[in-house]
Amino acid sequence: NMPLAEVVIDKAEHLKFIDVAFTGVDHIPMEAARKKGIAVSNASGYATQAVAELCVSFMIQLLRNVNKTEKRCRTGGTKDGLIGNLLCGKTVGIVGAGAIGKRTAALCKAFGCTVLAYNRSKITDASVDRQVSLEELLSSADIVSLHCPLTEETRGLVGRKLLALMKPTAFLINTARGALVDELALAEALGQGRLAGAGLDVLTQEPPEPGNPLLSAQNCVITPHVAWAAKEARERLIRIVAENLRRYQEGRPQNVVS
Repeated sequence: NMPLAEVVIDKAEHLKFIDVAFTGVDHIPMEAARKKGIAVSNASGYATQAVAELCVSFMIQLLRNVNKTEKRCRTGGTKDGLIGNLLCGKTVGIVGAGAIGKRTAALCKAFGCTVLAYNRSKITDASVDRQVSLEELLSSADIVSLHCPLTEETRGLVGRKLLALMKPTAFLINTARGALVDELALAEALGQGRLAGAGLDVLTQEPPEPGNPLLSAQNCVITPHVAWAAKEARERLIRIVAENLRRYQEGRPQNVVS
């Protein structure tokens, strides 16, 4: 998923098809591909379950103080002051109700959560209790989970203004794209106790620079973009990419994003 330079598209005179082995295509110069009539397919759906499961894992880790209690245990400490909370009964807000957002919603419903969702188009999914505005979702949810694509409209979406709407007891989960979040604003909110915690699988720069403020932020669980990295998801990815190519060669392209 390294960025593909636009000059590559310009110079590749015989290029007809780009088969992306990921869901996101924000690393592809899509406009340049469109201008040259180059088809682009992605591997949408390969990691839906894998990402949704990690989202729920983050929720439980944060609610049950897993990082803090583990450190206590390794140093001979106790659970004193670290009694956690259940996921059951919490209100979860899903920002972006695509396939992964909906699957995360379904898993949360199985745990007994109330699920709110914000999406630009109408949601018809049994796992979502109510479709609400972004502002209502942020102010009402105990846990906010980001599942929207990175576009110029969504870049920096969750900054100081929107973070200020969240409950001080709430958690933010991001397994979508790091640049959806203003990292300095999030670190400040965590440090000042205006947000209870965060679970992040993505950052604006990966791997992060040593000075990234989230690396030392309070109650922040960070993983290095591994939400997709399950053996079963990888196998599904390979099958989808191969099928994309076969279908394109037969003149029946699938998973086309351009």
